[in-house]
Amino acid sequence: MEYIKGTTDFSIEEPSVVTIGKFDGLHVGHQKLLDRVIDKKKDGVKAVVFTFDVPPSVKLTGKGLDTLVTNEERCRMLSEKGIDYLVECPFVPEVLSMEPERFVEDVLVGRLKAKYIVVGTDCGFGHNRRGNYQLLQALADKYGYQVEVVEKVQYEGRDISSTYVREEIAKGNMELANFLLGYTYAITGQVSHGNHIGAAKLDMPTANILPPKHKLLPPNGVYATKTRIDGKWYPGISNIGTKPTVSDQNRKGIETFIFDFEGDLYGKEVTVELYTYERPEMKFSGLEELKERMHLDMEFGKKYFA
Repeated sequence: MEYIKGTTDFSIEEPSVVTIGKFDGLHVGHQKLLDRVIDKKKDGVKAVVFTFDVPPSVKLTGKGLDTLVTNEERCRMLSEKGIDYLVECPFVPEVLSMEPERFVEDVLVGRLKAKYIVVGTDCGFGHNRRGNYQLLQALADKYGYQVEVVEKVQYEGRDISSTYVREEIAKGNMELANFLLGYTYAITGQVSHGNHIGAAKLDMPTANILPPKHKLLPPNGVYATKTRIDGKWYPGISNIGTKPTVSDQNRKGIETFIFDFEGDLYGKEVTVELYTYERPEMKFSGLEELKERMHLDMEFGKKYFA
């Protein structure tokens, strides 16, 4: 897959099928839309995803937003899906102020050579998001493309959306969040040196990773997890939080005890998948009480994966 980012001066030379959107999380609703895009490749066109380098709401409101996937994660997932081009456009004034028909003419048709455009019913583009799927349909004959509109996927009467997934993760409801995503929510980071208390004083060596900036995390607490190390998955338990029993720092991180693994992980990139929430993060009276609780957490994790 060709990853085009950091520029508004982009173009492709082959006829394409294009979809546009934020694509945060790549949940089952997104996957339904992407499946239709991939299906169009049988007609000899390239599959293109057009999105922005930051969520438009961040630029428009000035407020930060923790995302379900980082740009790097989104790139990897789209490549694995079979997308040929990911265009990650900077959200700059010239794009912000572009009239919807000009966006169709200049970007979708002119630069991306769209012969097919596949969008959801909530599609919005151009100045003040005035462009929608109805406008795409109205302009189709003029600009020589076909439009397919994909209906929303619902669960229990509610549209599956990034907002829905974000709400469930914020509650620590990982089972439902993973169901809505269609895969297990994960955090990737480099293993860093902690305070070494796990190995030295608890006889429970742990891997510490700091999550990527602006990656959405569930509530502080202990979770049953799996960790990918060199392509292999290992079950374990993870504490998300600030480790109040052994640290007075407020930096939020992920500390994982990996079952049945021995080896040096420092500096290695690992991925931690979150399966279920066990309990909130606690401050214990000392290391002995912490150790006793960690043994109970381990029993919980082993039973869960058994």
